Amino acid sequence: MSINEGQVIGDEIFLYFNEKKPIYRLLLNEWTETEVKKGMKNLKDNREMQSLQDAGIGRQWADWIIGINLTSVSTIRYKLNKDNKILNIGRVLLPTLKIIYDRDKEIENFKATTYYKLVAKFKTNENKEFEGLYYENNSEKFENRNDLAAIGKKLEGKSGTIVLKETEKKKDYPPFLFNLSNLQGHITSKYKGWTSDKVLKVAQSLYEKKFITYPRTGSIALEESLVDRTKKVLENIKKGLPYEDQIKFTKSKRVFDNKKVESHSAIVPTYMKPNGLSADEKIVYNAVKNRFIMQFMPVAEYEESKIVTKINDSELKGEFISKGKIQLVEGWKVVEKIESKDTILPMVNEKDIIDVVSSKVSSVTKKPPKKHTEKTLLRVMETCGKNIKKDKEEPEDENKEENNSDEMMASILSGFSIGTPATRAETIKKLKDVGYITTKGKSLTCTELGRTMVEIFPVKELLDLEYTGRLEKTLSDIEKGKFKKEDFLKLIKDFTIEGVNKIKNDNSMLKHFKVDLEKGQESIGNCPICGNPVIEGEKGFGCSNWKNGCKYTIWKDDKYISSFGKTVSKEMVALLLKNGKVGFRNLKSKKGNTFSAYFRYELNKETGYFNWKIEFL
Repeated sequence: MSINEGQVIGDEIFLYFNEKKPIYRLLLNEWTETEVKKGMKNLKDNREMQSLQDAGIGRQWADWIIGINLTSVSTIRYKLNKDNKILNIGRVLLPTLKIIYDRDKEIENFKATTYYKLVAKFKTNENKEFEGLYYENNSEKFENRNDLAAIGKKLEGKSGTIVLKETEKKKDYPPFLFNLSNLQGHITSKYKGWTSDKVLKVAQSLYEKKFITYPRTGSIALEESLVDRTKKVLENIKKGLPYEDQIKFTKSKRVFDNKKVESHSAIVPTYMKPNGLSADEKIVYNAVKNRFIMQFMPVAEYEESKIVTKINDSELKGEFISKGKIQLVEGWKVVEKIESKDTILPMVNEKDIIDVVSSKVSSVTKKPPKKHTEKTLLRVMETCGKNIKKDKEEPEDENKEENNSDEMMASILSGFSIGTPATRAETIKKLKDVGYITTKGKSLTCTELGRTMVEIFPVKELLDLEYTGRLEKTLSDIEKGKFKKEDFLKLIKDFTIEGVNKIKNDNSMLKHFKVDLEKGQESIGNCPICGNPVIEGEKGFGCSNWKNGCKYTIWKDDKYISSFGKTVSKEMVALLLKNGKVGFRNLKSKKGNTFSAYFRYELNKETGYFNWKIEFL
C-alpha cells in the first residue's frame, strides 16, 4: 500500500477504538534491525500526517462512490452478459481498459506501407569489405523500386571516394534504480509466465523477509540522507562477485536525488544477504540487486563511427552512409552480461578511393504497432502517456527504456498517473478476472465484452486518461495540503450523480436485442431507438423491446396532439416511423385559427423520454 493508504488503515483502527492517547508513526523503508532502531529514534507525531489521511480517505471514498454506483446502474442497464455477471466500473479500471482498446483499434486500422532502400557493398585497398546505405535529400526511403534498381546498375564497376569520416566516443549509463512499475515491466518482459501481480507478491515477500526495501514505490532514486546506509549495503553485497574490484561507491544525482523521491525511495537490497530463497524470489531479488550494483560500476563506453562515400559518377546525386559501433568499456553491462551488437568499420581515411563490389535493393514494410504487454501498459499508466514516446515493443537495450525517466518522474511527482504503484498490478489482474481483457503470451487484448464497454459507456470521462490523471493529481495535492478533501469529494459526488443519470438514459445497447413478434401481432414500423417492431397496444403504440428498457411509446390519448384537435391513429404512427415526421392539416390553435404543420417525435437526452416538436409549413 502507499504511505497515505497505510495512514488511513492506522487512523481507522484508532478511530474505531476511540483512542485518546498520543499517537506516533514509525516510518520505515525496510524492516532491518538497524533501520527499525533508527526509525524509533525519529518517531513522527500522527497529527502531522492529517493531509496523508485526507488523501487516503479521499481516494478510498472516491473509488467507492464511483464504483458502487456506476457498477450497479451499469449492470442493470446493460445486459451484456448472458449469465448476468456484474459489469465492473472503476475510476482506474476503465481508463486502463481504454489504453488496451486504443492499441487494438490502432492495429486494426493500420494500413501497411512499403518503401525501398539501396545497400552497396564496398572494398578497400586492403580488401576489407563494408556496407553503406544510399541517401538522397537526407532520406534513405524511396517509393519507387525501379529508380533504385537503375542507380544500382550505374554502380557496376564504379569506385567511390570517402568524403567524410567521423569518430565519436560516447557514454552509456546504466538504467535507473527500480520503482515498482519498472521492476514489474522488467520481469514480465524477460520471464515467461510472470504477471505484474506476481512480481508484486514476490517483492512483498522479499520485503517482509528484510532482503529488499519497500516495493510499492514510484521513485527511481534514493533520498540523499541514505548515502551512508547505501555504502554499507554495497560493501556487503559486492563481496565475492567476479567483478567486485570494479564496484566503487560514488555519490551521484542519478542515485541520490530528493527531487526524484515521493514517499518512499527506489527499491534496493538491504544489507542482509538472503538465503533459502525460492526460484521466483531469486529472480526478483537478483534483478533488484543487479540494478543496484550497476549504479556503482564503470560507465559503459563505445566508439561510434560514420563514413560517407560519394560515388565517382556525376550523375549520382546521393551518397552512401556507413555507421559502426565498437564497445570500448563494458562497464555495468558485465553485471547481466548485456551484449552489444558491434558493427566494426575498416580503417579508412578521407579521400581514400574504394571499389563498389555489389548492390542490392530491398523492401521494408512498415509493421503495425504491437499489442500492449504489462510492461508497456504499466508505463502508460504511470504517466497517463505524458512525455513518453510510443513504445515500439521490440527487443531493446534495457537502458533504452529509461531514456525518458527524468520526464517520466516529473510527470509522476506532479501527480499525473493512473492508480498508485500499489494498485496498478491489481487493476490489470482485475481486468482479466472480470473478462474485459485476455492474454496471449505476453500480449494483452480486449475481449468482446471489453470492447463493447468502451464503445457504449456514456460516462466518457472515465475512459479519458487526462481526466483520471487530473483526479490523481488532485489527490496528490490533498496529500501536500494544497486542496481540501471535502471539495474533492463534492466533485466526485456531483460527477457520480451525473454519470448515473447518463447511464439510466443511455439507449446504446437496445439495438443489440432483437424481438420476434408473437402470432397475431402486427408491426406498424421500426422503432427509431432500437430498430425493433412498434406494435399497437390497448392505450398506445410502443416498442416491442420494452422489456429490455426501450421507452419508445406514443399514447393514443396524447394530450399535446389532442390540444390541436387531432387524435393518434395507427396510420399516423406508421407515417411518423417511416418518414421521421407526420403532417397534419386543419390544426386548431388556442385562438381558434387553423393551420398545417409537420410533427416530429424527438428524444430528450436529459430525461430519456420523447417530446413532440412542431415544424410549421
